[in-house]
Amino acid sequence: MKPLFDLHTHTVASGHAYSTMKENIEAARERGLEALGLSDHAPAMPGAPHSFYFGNFKVIREYILGVRIVQGIEANITSLSGAMDVDDALASRLDYVIASLHPPCVPSGTAEENTAAIAAAMRTPWVRIIGHPDDSRYPLDYEELVLAARQENVALELNNSSFSPSSGRVGARENVAKMLPLCAAYGVPIVMASDAHIYYDVGAMEECERIVKTLDFPRELVLNYRPDGLDLILSRRESPCFLR
Repeated sequence: MKPLFDLHTHTVASGHAYSTMKENIEAARERGLEALGLSDHAPAMPGAPHSFYFGNFKVIREYILGVRIVQGIEANITSLSGAMDVDDALASRLDYVIASLHPPCVPSGTAEENTAAIAAAMRTPWVRIIGHPDDSRYPLDYEELVLAARQENVALELNNSSFSPSSGRVGARENVAKMLPLCAAYGVPIVMASDAHIYYDVGAMEECERIVKTLDFPRELVLNYRPDGLDLILSRRESPCFLR
C-alpha cells in the first residue's frame, strides 16, 4: 500500500521553496502519485505571492503529465481568534485550504489559546486540513484538537518534514505520539503530507508511514491510502459524518 496523493507542496512562488510547478508535477509522476496538491503559502507569509496568483489557477489543467492537479493554498492563521489570510472570495476558487500556525504570522499563546485558534479556523467551511499540528512552539490540547476535528469533519495532517533533523519545528515525534492514538480512538482521519519545498521531496512520506506502522494506526483512517480519500477531503462538508 502506498500513498495515492500529496496535498501539501510548495513551489518557488512561496518565496522560500526551490522548484517550479512543472518540476513538482514531474516528481509526483515519478513517485507514482495519482494526484498532487498545489498549496503555496498565502499572502501573510513573508515572500508569499499575492492573492492574484491563486486567483489565476484557472489556467492550470486538471491533469498534467497524467497527474491530477488539485488547487489549494496553505492559509496562515493570523490571530488567536482563528482569523486567516484567505477570504471567502479566494477560497471559493480553490479546491481546498490547509490552515496552519506559523511563527512569522502569529505569536504563540497558551495551549488553550492555540487550540481555540485552530478550532475557530476549522469552523470556516473551506478549511479541509490542519497543517502540521505537531509543533511544541505552539502547544496544543490534543484531545480538544481531535474532538474539534471530529466535530467539524476536518483532517489532521501528519507532516513528513516535521520529522527532519533540519526542521524548525519542535517535539513533533512526541506530539504525534499523543495525537494519533486520540485520532484512532475518536475515528478522526489523518492525511500524510510531504510539505515539500523542493521537487525531490514531493511525495516523500516515509517517516509518516513508519510512524503510522509503529503506532499501529488504523489504515482506514489514513486518507492517502484510500481510493476515495481525496474525494472525502474535497467534499467533506457534503459528507457530514466524514468516514462514518
